[in-house]
Amino acid sequence: MQAEILAKVIRGETVESAHRGHLLIIDGEGNEIVNIGDAETVAFIRSSAKAFQLIPCLLSGAAERFGFIESEIALACASHSGEKIHTVIAEKMLKKVGLNESDLRCGSHLPFDEKRAEEMIRAGEKPSQLHNNCSGKHSAMLAFAKHIGADVQTYDLLENPIQQAILETVSTFTETPKDEIPIAVDGCCAPNFALSVRAMARSFLKLVFPPKNFDDELREACRRVVTAMMNYPELVGGTDRLDTLLMNAARGKIISKIGAEGVWLCGVLPNEKYKKGLGIAMKIEDGDDKRARAVISVEVLRQLGIFDAEILHQISPLPIKNRRGEIVGRVEASFTL
Repeated sequence: MQAEILAKVIRGETVESAHRGHLLIIDGEGNEIVNIGDAETVAFIRSSAKAFQLIPCLLSGAAERFGFIESEIALACASHSGEKIHTVIAEKMLKKVGLNESDLRCGSHLPFDEKRAEEMIRAGEKPSQLHNNCSGKHSAMLAFAKHIGADVQTYDLLENPIQQAILETVSTFTETPKDEIPIAVDGCCAPNFALSVRAMARSFLKLVFPPKNFDDELREACRRVVTAMMNYPELVGGTDRLDTLLMNAARGKIISKIGAEGVWLCGVLPNEKYKKGLGIAMKIEDGDDKRARAVISVEVLRQLGIFDAEILHQISPLPIKNRRGEIVGRVEASFTL
């Protein structure tokens, strides 16, 4: 199957553009609740992998050794906005490990948060690696390396034991053999993994509903990740960021994690309707992160009964405005589950 239309861009009442993609929803029994497009499509999981990049650190005992608290675990799962609340926590994590900003290998960029970025530009302040949206993840990788005696200067390289442990974890959660996972370098300079949409959905289902073959330690690591993300949604994203908006709106019901190039993964915790939870994976074919992804994700959760119809109405449908700020169109979801 080819990608199918998931969202339409409408100006007036005429469709101007369309965003196609793939959407798969599976339950804890292995049933396909929804399959739109082609679930065998392979794409990079990008930042949606962060929980799996953290879990080996938790299993190693590094988080306990360095006293990482729940908010720091949440930041390690984050694509944060670089606001002060994020950079302060990342810096504290590094200090606990006995390292500093210069030990990070993620590179620097201006904060995603426009207000904070403007403040820095006006003040002539240059961004540091702490502002990188992946600084929490990299701080946890450094803690893991320090704890097991791996080379902290090459922790980001695939041959380092840190990245090999992460690859093993990704393989476990996605049920994809390691040698069948294409690997390339992510924007933050760490390895990233190309997986089928089906494998991605499976991975988030296992986070919220660990299977019987997971041992107690791995189950506990899943619980810690899920709990931290739900308790600190503002750290996983930031002001007006999609993951934060979704998890705040469905507090205690879901975990959400975006990835670059139009990836979105979501785990629905076990509830009365979905007794063994749901795993949701979406890949927008054209890689859109600004228009289609928020519209589609909100509508998915509405149709599943997680959200009421009016929840996050300001972003789904997404208004299209002219230069005077008048609404002249909309981006709206175009599917029925």
